[in-house]
Amino acid sequence: MPKMKTRKAVKARFKVTASGKLKRTRPGRRHILTKKSANRKRHLAKARLVDEGQVKMYKIMMGV
Repeated sequence: MPKMKTRKAVKARFKVTASGKLKRTRPGRRHILTKKSANRKRHLAKARLVDEGQVKMYKIMMGV
């Protein structure tokens, strides 16, 4: 059987933690930062975990 190809876009966006969860960055921190408050930008800088309902799908796409 042929191997499944890795989705490079998904691989670039998520990182697998030691416990097997997926870590992601939050959208909205690249441009148009002048109108966003410092508090909002600070919270956007922190990483979050991917929702449990989507972890299985993304892991398959990543080939993990």
